[in-house]
Amino acid sequence: LPIFLAGSFAPSTAVSAPVAVAPAAPASLPVLRSAAPPAAGFPASFADVAERANPAVVSIDVASRSRRRPAGSPPAGEGGFGFRRPETPRRGTGTGFIVDPAGVILTNQHVVDGAERVMVKLADGRSFKAAIIGADADLDVAVLKVDAGTPLPQVPLGDSDTVRVGEWVCAIGNPFAYEHTVTVGVVSFVGRKLFDQSLDHYIQTDAAISFGNSGGPLLNTAGEVVGINTAVSRQASNIGFAVPVNQVREVLPQLLSTGRVARGYLRSEEHT
Repeated sequence: LPIFLAGSFAPSTAVSAPVAVAPAAPASLPVLRSAAPPAAGFPASFADVAERANPAVVSIDVASRSRRRPAGSPPAGEGGFGFRRPETPRRGTGTGFIVDPAGVILTNQHVVDGAERVMVKLADGRSFKAAIIGADADLDVAVLKVDAGTPLPQVPLGDSDTVRVGEWVCAIGNPFAYEHTVTVGVVSFVGRKLFDQSLDHYIQTDAAISFGNSGGPLLNTAGEVVGINTAVSRQASNIGFAVPVNQVREVLPQLLSTGRVARGYLRSEEHT
């Protein structure tokens, strides 16, 4: 099944200073509060979900440089010339969401991969330079940190193990730079394998996910994040995938404390 990540990366003339990587993690883990479920006897309203969650959803703008060789010139070091390759500024966009009032943000690793500068725009219009606290390519999750000077709105993390096929969910993100776009659908499949058979456990949804949605929250009817929107199918517009939030919760302490995830593995040895 052809799959591509739901991020975007476009040329730009902007040049920025490198982003500083935070040397230490916050003193404590984010406080994960649960939102109140809909009242008994009343249907869930995604208008209420969006109203509560949108202030905690952020737009992410990434700048980096890529090197390219001038047309017709030999690669650097060939022919004794050692041409210097020009650096082409590149920009990418994505989505994230705040999980701690101190400014801790979750997003996809592929959104900030190779970034020299990461800017985060809040729902109230303010923008801040973000530090990359940690990242894990295997789960495609990254943790950012901004210093806004005041407590920020947060969105609660739910329990992705309780997600059922057919359950209503909504996605919030910035597809094609249309900030805070809300789409609604259902959970189409749980435990989908895409890239790594031993690790993948994606939530599949038909809620519309497009370029720029990467890193945004997939929310249940209680307004809790159950997944991080990550990828879409090349073959259809209604097949999207999200990393289950419980997988993120498991590695979050390591990302906050060391910036990376260490996993054990089994190695077989042959003896003669």
